[in-house]
Amino acid sequence: MKTIDIRSRKRTEMIEVTAEIRRLIAEAGIREGIAQLFVPHTTAAVTINENADPDVVTDLLAGLERLAPAAGGYRHAEGNSDAHIKSTLVGAGETLLIENGAPLLGTWQGVYFCEFDGPRQRRLLVKILPQ
Repeated sequence: MKTIDIRSRKRTEMIEVTAEIRRLIAEAGIREGIAQLFVPHTTAAVTINENADPDVVTDLLAGLERLAPAAGGYRHAEGNSDAHIKSTLVGAGETLLIENGAPLLGTWQGVYFCEFDGPRQRRLLVKILPQ
């Protein structure tokens, strides 16, 4: 298993990690298979979405804030219940198909680590398996 170390700088942000995943797949030498991505944090997530227009990331974060506002009157004593909700909505894992030694992504797709309770030092775990 490989680890991508991530340093978030804001309370909520989406950090593109596509290049790092491509690098790990190339280093593994796997031509056909899968890459399983997992976030071992309860206030962070991983997703695949558009990486061409930065307004998409801005809109996604704003939409999640409307669904689970930071000032939501939650009972959790740490004050980060909104981050737990956002993490649950987005999800802690993704599976990427590997074809011809690269992740199979659409033209406009990228992989994002989603921070909902930063800034923090985080990890994204990547397991690369041959077909």
